[in-house]
Amino acid sequence: MRRIATGLLVAMAVLFFVARAHAQGSTGWGYAQAFAEAAMVGGLADWFAVTALFRHPLGLPIPHTAIVPRNKDRIGDTLAAFLRTNFLIPRVVARRMQRIDVAAALGRWLSDPGGAASAGRLRHGASRLAADLLESLDQERLGGMVRGALSHQLRQLDIAPMLGRAIEAAMVDGRHVPLMDGIIRWAARVLQANEHLVRAMIHERSGAILRWTGLDETLANKIIDGLDRLVMDMAADPDHPLRAKAEEGLASLAHDLQHDPDTQARVMAFKAEMLDNPALGDWWQGVWERMRGGMLRLARDPDMMMRGQLGEAMASLGATLQSDPMLARTVNRFARRGAVGAAADYGDAIVRLVSDTIRGWDVATITLRLENAVGRDLQYIRINGTLVGGLVGLALHAIEGAL
Repeated sequence: MRRIATGLLVAMAVLFFVARAHAQGSTGWGYAQAFAEAAMVGGLADWFAVTALFRHPLGLPIPHTAIVPRNKDRIGDTLAAFLRTNFLIPRVVARRMQRIDVAAALGRWLSDPGGAASAGRLRHGASRLAADLLESLDQERLGGMVRGALSHQLRQLDIAPMLGRAIEAAMVDGRHVPLMDGIIRWAARVLQANEHLVRAMIHERSGAILRWTGLDETLANKIIDGLDRLVMDMAADPDHPLRAKAEEGLASLAHDLQHDPDTQARVMAFKAEMLDNPALGDWWQGVWERMRGGMLRLARDPDMMMRGQLGEAMASLGATLQSDPMLARTVNRFARRGAVGAAADYGDAIVRLVSDTIRGWDVATITLRLENAVGRDLQYIRINGTLVGGLVGLALHAIEGAL
């Protein structure tokens, strides 16, 4: 547009000189000369005004020119203050957020994330960014950081009372019964699989007379049969005395885990020993590698996330957000409070960022950016000024001729 505006000004200058050469005795060329003369004046005036915003016209240090470069810092402060006053205040943010149905938009996207081209571009762009970020990070350092953070949190966690409360709650609801049944069945299988060890132990510890008479085998059979009967009775009878003893032991353990300092100290020591074990570190490294590989696969293929059970769950959540008014109100209220809180807590920091960023730009940068943003419209001003000036000159010439 700058070339068009400048070309139009040059064309008016050419027309002026041509018309002036033929104006003697010709009314038409006189009108053309008046039009071109006034158009040059209007075009030059608007060229000067537009150029003076960003630089000195013709490089001359004319007063009140190069307005933008000279007032760069003030423009940044004014823009930041405008944003703070008109946009980043809690009242305005809350009013605007009330008109935005975040829950409905989120629900539509979750229900059909690939339905809109823009949503697909956004998802694939975010996917590429996440994949590049994961690949650019130092794999061992990142894994070490995550492992260190997890280890630190686990060391700070007082796990004994939590275990105690979990056992206590399970016993109240009867959820410990299947576990106890499983332990009894496991004990029966272990006894059956290791029957030869029991017989060998009894044989070795029996006296020579018992072995010579074969009574050691009879004793082993009696012991094994008794143990089998005991396990079977415990499995069949929920009120078996040994089961009651086991439940008493569990209840006592739950109490000690919550209230006994010695028990809690032993649990903490065991936890610390486990965390210091190199085998746990090797195990976690393998877990981290699998996690990182899975995240990379998801990042490289964003459509994978929307398939299978996870995709079905997200689609179900999207449908619920659109059909459940109470849930939608909760989500919208949360989004509104988050936006208002961000404006209240970080509004000043945001406007300082805008102001400091503009202050940090050099004169050439801010001039170029503003000129690129509004330059096209400013060139239209030059074109309009040239044409309007010409029309005014034409009208004045016509009035002068009539008088």
